[in-house]
Amino acid sequence: MRPRALSALALGLVLLVTGCGEAGKSPEKAAAPPSASAAPAPSPVTKPSPTRTPAKPKLRPLPKKLPAGLHRASGSNGVALTFDDGPDPRFTPQILAQLRAARVQATFCVVGKQAKRYPELVARIVREGHQLCNHSWHHDVNLGRRSAAEIRSDLQRTNEAIHAAAPKAPITWFRQPGGRWTAEEVTIARQMGLRPLHWSVDPQDWDHPPAKTIIKRVKGATRHGSVVLMHDAGGDRAQTMAACRHLIPDIKRRYGIALPR
Repeated sequence: MRPRALSALALGLVLLVTGCGEAGKSPEKAAAPPSASAAPAPSPVTKPSPTRTPAKPKLRPLPKKLPAGLHRASGSNGVALTFDDGPDPRFTPQILAQLRAARVQATFCVVGKQAKRYPELVARIVREGHQLCNHSWHHDVNLGRRSAAEIRSDLQRTNEAIHAAAPKAPITWFRQPGGRWTAEEVTIARQMGLRPLHWSVDPQDWDHPPAKTIIKRVKGATRHGSVVLMHDAGGDRAQTMAACRHLIPDIKRRYGIALPR
């Protein structure tokens, strides 16, 4: 055999051997990607629960007319002067000075928060011979529409603030802010030894009219036995103070001034 033919034969044998796999084995397959189930499951995302504002307690309807049992007269021929929303360090001392100069007494319907803040004024009111009236803890005009427990708690808290300032002072009366009375409130106040004090003369000094308007309204509506509503706190009461400089001596001269009874 020629050398060139032998070389070709040898090369063919080499290619035949290296081109085959091992006997009985098939070529390896490409590795399959890992199954999705093999991966760890993602943790569920927990959404925070929405914050809910507690529902406000439902208020009872306001009655269409005032309940029975309210005191709207002084109980004598004299006129009862009442001052609401205090005590106030600017105006309460002014009205106390006017009352002292006229030698007459009045009823102060005090707010619990104010009594706690200015106990020395509560003590002075009592020391100078005036009468105290519970006017709720923070002048809640809707107090009478709340639950019996809330009404009782409010009145008790106010009484405690008053007695912290004047421990032995009697608290004879309760006056509902804004005159928005309910029968339930009147009953609870009476159970606590508080008589419900309303009014018969309202010059609306809470709306800050000029002094001459306050004077005109009070003089036009006042009679023997009237209960006059005015304010020594709850805003700028300069016009009320100015009006009282005329009204106190005038009412004393015409009708007399007495504490309600």
